[in-house]
Amino acid sequence: MYPHERPFEPIHDRLPYSPIVDREPISWPGGARLAVWVVPNIEHYEYLPPPGAVDPYPRTPHPDVRKFSYHDYGNRAAFWRMLEVLDRHAIPCTVSLNVAVLDHYPEIARAMSERDWEFMSHGLYNTRYLTGMTREEEREFLQMCNRVLERHTGRHFNGMLGPNITGTAHTLDLMAEVGMSYHADWVHDERPAPLVAGGGARMVALPYTYELNDAPLLMRSHVEGADYAERCIAQFDRLYAEAGSDGRMMCLSLHPFTVGQPHRVRHLDRLLEHLRGHDDVWIATASDIVDHYLEHNYDADLTSSMGAHRG
Repeated sequence: MYPHERPFEPIHDRLPYSPIVDREPISWPGGARLAVWVVPNIEHYEYLPPPGAVDPYPRTPHPDVRKFSYHDYGNRAAFWRMLEVLDRHAIPCTVSLNVAVLDHYPEIARAMSERDWEFMSHGLYNTRYLTGMTREEEREFLQMCNRVLERHTGRHFNGMLGPNITGTAHTLDLMAEVGMSYHADWVHDERPAPLVAGGGARMVALPYTYELNDAPLLMRSHVEGADYAERCIAQFDRLYAEAGSDGRMMCLSLHPFTVGQPHRVRHLDRLLEHLRGHDDVWIATASDIVDHYLEHNYDADLTSSMGAHRG
């Protein structure tokens, strides 16, 4: 017995819990069973990153030429091979963007803008994390990323995948403060879900993927390209079969320096051909999915989850 036992403190104050089977069904545009957002991660890793709370290159002291050049290969060569495959299947992409890429690689910036890809913030560089920032430092960081994007495109970021998936206790509130409406770090669901941010802002969790993220699978887990494609197809097929009248969502995460390698890119081509072979699949940008969810399902999901939370 525990003589002072009492209810546990609530842990879902940022993302109220409700089982997916208890929520009102999602109806995607055109009656689609599955929404898919495709996320190329276009990144820059600094040759000499500044000191911070986390060392982004833990393999050796700086400079780490092997680590730097492997990622740089993505922007010099592999991006263009990946781009050819994405063009072949007419994929509307949501770029997880280290915004400094727009200054460092104007040719890549132009290629993405010509295709009207959506830009989702992935911070300034993939070697500068939110971890350890004060509230004021993080606010300035988010504002600076917006200023760079606005200088290049006239737009601001609608959402963010934290740089190297980092954040602080203040991140959601500050994202809402600078006008963002979705956060991709939360991989806790198979459809969008409400997040609770400060000031009554309507914030959406739009799950990215760690399980099928090509970078750790192909770099660290030694999964081959064919197996990577099979895993993605297996997830797609299961979600598609389960969806029925209740739409589901899948994220396809891509990194040029891994999936754009010469020996792997054909497997990306096969994967996208499989997705495009289904008429009732909505391949859309993050903002398209979020806007639809905010209009049709956000309020009902929030009411349902808050009711379950109070219970």
